[in-house]
Amino acid sequence: MSLLTLSPEVQTAQSERQPLVALESTIITHGMPWPENLKMAQDVEQCIRDSGAIPATIAVLDGRLCIGLTDAQLTGLAQTREAAKLSRADLAACMAMGGTGATTVAATMIGAAHAGISVFATGGIGGVHRGAEHSFDISADLHELAQTPVTVVAAGAKAILDLPKTLEVLETLGVPVIAYGQDSLPAFWSAQSELPAPLRMDTSAQIARAHFMRQQLDLPGGQLVVNPVPQAEEISQSEMAPFIRTALADAERQGIVGKAVTPFLLQRIFDLTDGRSLTANIALVRNNARLAAEIAQEINTLT
Repeated sequence: MSLLTLSPEVQTAQSERQPLVALESTIITHGMPWPENLKMAQDVEQCIRDSGAIPATIAVLDGRLCIGLTDAQLTGLAQTREAAKLSRADLAACMAMGGTGATTVAATMIGAAHAGISVFATGGIGGVHRGAEHSFDISADLHELAQTPVTVVAAGAKAILDLPKTLEVLETLGVPVIAYGQDSLPAFWSAQSELPAPLRMDTSAQIARAHFMRQQLDLPGGQLVVNPVPQAEEISQSEMAPFIRTALADAERQGIVGKAVTPFLLQRIFDLTDGRSLTANIALVRNNARLAAEIAQEINTLT
């Protein structure tokens, strides 16, 4: 029995050898409120279509790992309040129990790889949380990048994290971190950071060739492509820093831990920035979707 349920659009794309781009679903269920979450998901899918590829939003519905969602499934997921937040540790358990869950970066990469999808667009990856030297709170996303052969396009790690430690862990795990079109790492809501990028590439064709070369060398894992948020919507690091400090202090004071930390911080920063963080978040996801579609097309010409 197949573990995957492909949407009609994804089935057609595979049979016709069209480029595909995976999308996560946690941003829909845990990242934005209804109905903005549905509009964002539909807009991002359309961005990928307009850029020459086919979107495949991934989620677990009633125990089935769905690769691509129909309009009805996407609308239903956007309205549910009961979806689990799934990573590598609990993806299989949710499926075994017939549950419904939204996939994080790690779980989306697993689904994409099983479906033969090489490129995945998201907002920001998880990473090393601030204070991890005491909590040991490090996202499974980093280890997934080290073992699952998917190129992930993001606006960097979420800026609420410890970015230098996140970069250090990625280096230790042998994950290529490629800044698109600039020499510094973007910091999610901010286009620039003080951290130099380990690698820089200026075209989607270069990124696709690097993905293909890793396959030829039998290297495990994927690539992280960090794509800066468009300048018109960015919030500079200097402006964001006090908001992040306030949100972190509020989380500590309220005893927020584990998987609840990131949604809490994102909501708190939304409040502190009067919604500007959400505007930037939507802009960067759309921007990443467009670049991912270009990369998927280039990879398609190499395979």
